Amino acid sequence: MKKWFLWILINACVFCSGCVTTGRDTVMQTSTIDALLAGVYDGHMSCSQLLEYGGFGLGTFDRLEGEMIVKDGIVYQIKADGKVYTPGPDIKTPFACVCRFSPDKSSSLDRGMNYKDLEELVNRLVPNQNIFCAVMIRGEFTKMKTRSVPAQKKPYPPLAEVVKHQPIFYMENISGTIIGFRCPPFVKGINIAGYHLHFISDDRKQGGHILSFELKHGKCEIDLCNKFLMILPEGEGAFGSTDLSRDRSEELDKVEK
Repeated sequence: MKKWFLWILINACVFCSGCVTTGRDTVMQTSTIDALLAGVYDGHMSCSQLLEYGGFGLGTFDRLEGEMIVKDGIVYQIKADGKVYTPGPDIKTPFACVCRFSPDKSSSLDRGMNYKDLEELVNRLVPNQNIFCAVMIRGEFTKMKTRSVPAQKKPYPPLAEVVKHQPIFYMENISGTIIGFRCPPFVKGINIAGYHLHFISDDRKQGGHILSFELKHGKCEIDLCNKFLMILPEGEGAFGSTDLSRDRSEELDKVEK
């Protein structure tokens, strides 16, 4: 009886210790894109907690204050002034997506490649549209167009209203890194079905949510992720009281473009 009890206790400890983090080929997401579109901007997961699930990814911050990019285990915040900040570990996010980046495929990139060209390249390299792809591009860009959003005040407006007043940043002849995901079609409403990319410059001074770009030269790496973990906000807050049964596809299209 004692041996069986000890075996159960050891396995329970192993299981619980594995609950906190994720392994390779796993995308962890907190909250949903439809909740963000609806104006659920209060953060619920700290940056330090987010990094337990991966050191590569993107998202936003409490009250929707700026764009998030996670690179090499560091969280960066591109605020509405266009500058890059390093938020404290206790700063929270209402929506983020991370993984432990370990590339399965890579390709050199041609001069003149743009956003659409990149999508076509990744689709050729990974024709299976039903898995997640974490995508990283390091290179030099002749043009980079990004945006960010300012912190919002309650009652929070929907995201489609926020982006009408978003600052847009134009960069030329800049080196940096694109980080993002290609998500499967079946995650519609949960995440962005298709591509979602953020940028940060090598000097850590500029970045944001990518609207368009033109590449000079670079390298693309892709991590194929066939596991997905979603963590939803707890309690009876805004997430629990928001109607997420609506189709917000048109809103998302306006926000992304």
